[in-house]
Amino acid sequence: MFVRELTLRDFRSWPHAQFTLSPGTTVFVGRNGFGKTNLLESLFYVATLRSHRVSSDAPLVRTDAEAARVTATVENDGRELTVELTIPAQGANKATINTRPVRRTREVLGILRAVLFAPEDLALVRGEPGERRRFIDELVAQLRPLAAGAKADYDRVLRQRSALLKTASAAMRRGGSQADSVLGTLDVWDAQLAETGAQVTASRIAVVRQLAPFVTEAYSSIAPHSRPAHISYRSAAGAAVDASPGGDDAVPAIRDILAERLAELRSKEIERGMCLVGPHRDDLLLGLGDEPAKGFASHGESWSFALSLRLGSVELLRADGVEPIIMLDDVFAELDVTRRRLLAEFTSGADQLLITAAVADDIPESIGGRRICVGVTDDDGRRHSVVTADDAPEGGPTSAGASGADTAPDEGSDDD
Repeated sequence: MFVRELTLRDFRSWPHAQFTLSPGTTVFVGRNGFGKTNLLESLFYVATLRSHRVSSDAPLVRTDAEAARVTATVENDGRELTVELTIPAQGANKATINTRPVRRTREVLGILRAVLFAPEDLALVRGEPGERRRFIDELVAQLRPLAAGAKADYDRVLRQRSALLKTASAAMRRGGSQADSVLGTLDVWDAQLAETGAQVTASRIAVVRQLAPFVTEAYSSIAPHSRPAHISYRSAAGAAVDASPGGDDAVPAIRDILAERLAELRSKEIERGMCLVGPHRDDLLLGLGDEPAKGFASHGESWSFALSLRLGSVELLRADGVEPIIMLDDVFAELDVTRRRLLAEFTSGADQLLITAAVADDIPESIGGRRICVGVTDDDGRRHSVVTADDAPEGGPTSAGASGADTAPDEGSDDD
């Protein structure tokens, strides 16, 4: 699998850009803040329908633009599909496949499979549970595209139920018909939360169980003298859910457990005004030997674990029958010499490897490939990204970055 062509319009710092790519390695080189990461982010969005840097889509749209557009032509075993995503500053996204509009944007999931390594990966080990849930959901979206619909449905139900819980306490104090109405409505939302939550949880557990041996193996190859690594799913609903094999057959049992826990916690949820059980409160447990990695792993062990999660993801997608494209977002600058070498060796067999680097010398000498230099230019004081040099051979793949407008800042990340 590889991306043959990528076209951006008003995506972050790129008012317009078109890249013709090929299998093998392409390295985007440029100083921090010049827009290299935005290129990888656009492809990751095609693969997962989410950014790896921000939780909402608004920062993806260039300042003062009405919408961003990402078009990617993906070739897989001789079959070519072109996905176009329109991401408006406000409103719902739209998508086409080979120029044909699709009813639901999530129908594009599975066309492109990608694994992205980034400096932010350290948060998978040291950060909050939300980082690890995001990691699992990104894998689920690529391996089980239909499950992405269940996650969207669950998020919608969770918002509605949470809004009701915030007003339920006052209604219960007033009593009478208002209390009865709240309880009746809550019963409806409980049933929907248990159903959609069970679907999300079952898909996550199935993927985690498939991923676990690949992560353990990857970690042992990166850190052979460290304690053995292992991962497992931890549900806020309890050990009975954790023990589930996951998958579609497990949905009824998990649904019943979630429904039971919602009933048990109803009074506490009304009192606190929030939903206390469900996949939005679950976690991926990362362990080293008998201890949790978070809080006990050294800096080197944490980086090894973070790399293992990504390397394991690549192997899992390969085991599913598709060679994913691999994207390395300025990660070599974060690694020591040994981990740089191991990562270079692992990615050498990728169908397509896309790398960003602020300094070309950070990239191991064993990695060759095409070099594209990224810079910025000003139009009336507004910065935007451009291609400044491309060493593609004459007659071979070319790229072009046209001028247009300034960068669109994201939530706390460099617009790199």
